[in-house]
Amino acid sequence: MTRPFNFSAGPAVLPEEVLERAAAEMLDWHGSGMGVMEMSHRGKEFVSIYEAAESDLRELLAVPKNFRILFMQGGGIAENAIVPLNLSRGESADFVVTGAWSERSQKEARKYCQANVAASNAETSYTTLPAAGSWKLSQNPRYVHVCSNETVHGVEMHELPDLKALGCDAPLVADISSHMLSRPVDWSRVGLAFGGAQKNVGPAGVTLVFVRQDLLGHALPHCPTAFDYQIVADNDSMYNTPPTYGIYMAGLTFQWLKAQGGVAAIEQRNIAKAQLLYDFIDQSSLYVNRVAPNCRSRMNIPFFLRDESLNDAFLTAARARGLLQLKGYKTLGGMRASLYNAMPLAGVQALVAHMRDFEQHQA
Repeated sequence: MTRPFNFSAGPAVLPEEVLERAAAEMLDWHGSGMGVMEMSHRGKEFVSIYEAAESDLRELLAVPKNFRILFMQGGGIAENAIVPLNLSRGESADFVVTGAWSERSQKEARKYCQANVAASNAETSYTTLPAAGSWKLSQNPRYVHVCSNETVHGVEMHELPDLKALGCDAPLVADISSHMLSRPVDWSRVGLAFGGAQKNVGPAGVTLVFVRQDLLGHALPHCPTAFDYQIVADNDSMYNTPPTYGIYMAGLTFQWLKAQGGVAAIEQRNIAKAQLLYDFIDQSSLYVNRVAPNCRSRMNIPFFLRDESLNDAFLTAARARGLLQLKGYKTLGGMRASLYNAMPLAGVQALVAHMRDFEQHQA
């Protein structure tokens, strides 16, 4: 069967090899007589799956030894509460608001601490990034939060900010949900990073948290025990039953990514895929991308038809060619193509071919 190309922003496309292996192991994992969904999370079989996944992820992203990797639940939205519950000490935190998700982050944090907006690009409809030198950071924030790739608006920080260069000693908290494993991470600039798995890692249900060890142990008294990073770390992510099948699928994805040459190799593919689509849009008279070229996302590319009355026809024709989930986010409209690691170059080529044919048909 020829599978269509799925451009969903998440839950998103997974590598075919991963899906095929999971299907083959569904009823019996490695002769155990059990499927992974049936295993005790404390049994030797699942513990071996968990340990391999954690080890492969640490290797792929070159995560330093002084960082703990936590497999949690609740997605990035839950982390908007869990982070201030663990790091804010009920005091203040700074937020750089660059799109829909960082906007939600600072609003949620207000329930647990003083949330200061240090910078925002709202006046440009989230189509640019505020220069780090223009940020108005607080005197002593407990942390500074950024969303380094905005899934809805399609802006990406291609380099994480260096807070020390800005005269700030606070740890950087980065929501990396929609570009995790698509590029390397400069851990020297990060105190904590988090992301939902359902973009580049696996099915929805797993949330990955990378936290520097010195930031553990400061949870507010009313922080739920299962969300206390120190307790989660002390119990190797098994204080409560973890999302076992999601961790297994993430582990298969990590193995697939290693076989592709790792994060550095996949980053080059992602650059090529994104450039192919942006180049076509920029020369087109029908389509437009409104994001400033220096901060365009490689993962999530929103675009609009200059004649929006053609939107439904465009999507109908796309589905007929096996191009799925191209409708833009509900509050933004237009179209959006998400080009995560598992999206092959052939999928982007097929999308460009459709866009070209559709434009020529309208001429």
